[in-house]
Amino acid sequence: MTNVRVERRLAAILAADIVGYSRLMEADESGTLAAVRRMHADVLAAPLEEHKGRIVKLMGDGAIVEFASVVDAVACAVALQKAVAADQAQVPPERRIVFRIGVNLGDVVVEGGDLFGDGVNVAARLEALAEPGGVWITDTVQRQLVGKSAVAFEDMGERSLKNIAHPVRAWRWAEAPARLETAAFPPLPDRPSIAVLPFDNLSGQPEETYFSDGITEEIITGLARFRSLFVIARNSSFAFRGKPVDVAEIGRRLGVSYLLEGSIRRAGERVRVTAQLIEASSGAHLWAERYDRRLDDIFAVQDDVAQMIVAALFGRIQEAGLQRSARTPTANLTAYDCLLRGVGHFRGYDKDSNRLASEMLERAIRLDPLYALPYAYLALVRVTMHGSASAPAEELDAALADAMHGLDLDPQESRCHRIVSTIFLYRREWDLAEQHAGRSLELNPNDADGAMQMGRVLALRGRPEEGLAWLDKAVRLNPLFPPWYNAHYGIAFYTLRRYAEAAQAFKRVPEPGPWSLARRAACYAQLGQAEEASAVVARALHLKQDFSTAEYLRRDILLERAEDRELLREGLIKAGLPE
Repeated sequence: MTNVRVERRLAAILAADIVGYSRLMEADESGTLAAVRRMHADVLAAPLEEHKGRIVKLMGDGAIVEFASVVDAVACAVALQKAVAADQAQVPPERRIVFRIGVNLGDVVVEGGDLFGDGVNVAARLEALAEPGGVWITDTVQRQLVGKSAVAFEDMGERSLKNIAHPVRAWRWAEAPARLETAAFPPLPDRPSIAVLPFDNLSGQPEETYFSDGITEEIITGLARFRSLFVIARNSSFAFRGKPVDVAEIGRRLGVSYLLEGSIRRAGERVRVTAQLIEASSGAHLWAERYDRRLDDIFAVQDDVAQMIVAALFGRIQEAGLQRSARTPTANLTAYDCLLRGVGHFRGYDKDSNRLASEMLERAIRLDPLYALPYAYLALVRVTMHGSASAPAEELDAALADAMHGLDLDPQESRCHRIVSTIFLYRREWDLAEQHAGRSLELNPNDADGAMQMGRVLALRGRPEEGLAWLDKAVRLNPLFPPWYNAHYGIAFYTLRRYAEAAQAFKRVPEPGPWSLARRAACYAQLGQAEEASAVVARALHLKQDFSTAEYLRRDILLERAEDRELLREGLIKAGLPE
């Protein structure tokens, strides 16, 4: 067997990205493209040349740049931000181009002129944490700057980065000129709005955090059932865990008037839950309560917290006929505990995450065979393990049977309807997928993932304008939305022939596989950007050498209309992917 030698080297990597690029493109596509091209030539080129930066990738909304010196990389990052801020000072805020930048020093894999590996990935993940106009660096970079650079950085502590095995200690440029005032904060809704921050785990055991997170999420779900409230999704509110951000800023970033925070201490068979409702703008405490209960009474605590919040906001509960914000899902606390662990594993990215999730959900079912949610989540985990849309028919049948059994046990559980909708979508049963997505939103109008599912279904059914409206609603409910939302935006934009926006959406999908890369290549091909299309095709074929457009369309693509499938096929072939 011939051993293929992989070329590696140590490099300083700068990752840069334009803030709000999709919004700018939607408002003025030709003007934005012209402004970015001018900025590359007139503003960015000089600092890159001065500090000996080599552009590895130049995308529409960002770049990856390699440096031989860490000092040069950081000096260039700061120079770029200062130059961009000066250049854009007279531009109206809604049209202003602002960058985020991340810098890392690490081992990279060299393939032709391209670079891959954690050295690049960490820089890109760090850039996503930076505020508009900011520069974030890793601790490795910071240590190299000591005694060599006068640029000041603030220690931001350890951060968990997506698909990076270990937390990374990060530092932030202390004198960023743009800061958060350039960010477009969402407006306050026309009804009382709230975000539930992750409750602190005071049990003294870090591994118990899943329990406090689960309780927090159940309170969010309980509140979301009140149509008179606007409730921010878990993903966005949990993004502030451990960050030194005051309540007023959190309120501005999420576009809400109120915040709920609290703590959970679990000891033996007892649990203590504290909760306090805060007005974000003033920091005033509107309501606080402490609950000392047995663990088997935890569902009553969740219900009490949700009811008291609504009472504090409205003076009384205004939902006609609503006696409880949540039903008691199970009397077996151990089954509930297993559900929380299973869902936690399913949201993870470790090699064994899905297997561990499946084991925990199966255990929850054994402990309480009448508990609905474990059946639905187990169905979703299993079909995911077998390829989702490309899963074999027998796996889709088994998944549907499990999910429908969960729905039979609790027809009022919105998450069961959302999961059933997903499985019907994978089975290409379009009407039923839309029906259950709609029922999910009727039961929980504040479920961001439910709104995203409805947008996804409509876009795949050939109604992309309607789909985008639901996708936008999902993002408003979840302003710090998970990156996988971008794939659904990309599909809707492509169907509308808004190829530049589709390409940017697919580019934001983390750790893209051959299928996501293929769609992105089709976007570039439709735009006439042959060089960009060829580069992405090369990456897709590197990951899947036997890629076949016909097989891709047959097994993996969910598009109901023949004309939408043909439009995608046209782009894939035009990009140079094998038929």
